Amino acid sequence: MQLRAIAHSRTGDKGNVSNISVIAYDMADWPRIEAEVTEERLRAHLEWLQIGRIERFVLPQLGALNFVLHAALKGGVTRSLALDAHGKCLSSGLLDLEIAD
Repeated sequence: MQLRAIAHSRTGDKGNVSNISVIAYDMADWPRIEAEVTEERLRAHLEWLQIGRIERFVLPQLGALNFVLHAALKGGVTRSLALDAHGKCLSSGLLDLEIAD
């Protein structure tokens, strides 16, 4: 199944850094999200993006993960000609991640 079946996501940006949160709809799904959505899986899933360093912050009290993706926005909003300079579509791309049923 896709991650979007059990979680939603939100993105933000600052310069060339994007952050993506993954939030469980139901806390019963939180352990699966925490175990399966890792820096390595994120990097492999978004390999086309050629992300720099990835930091993962675990927020169990919220049933959420926050990923900070360095060098992910091709220079940032004021320097990139990318159609999605803010990286808002990255959340949708991450939610396509396949996880175990």
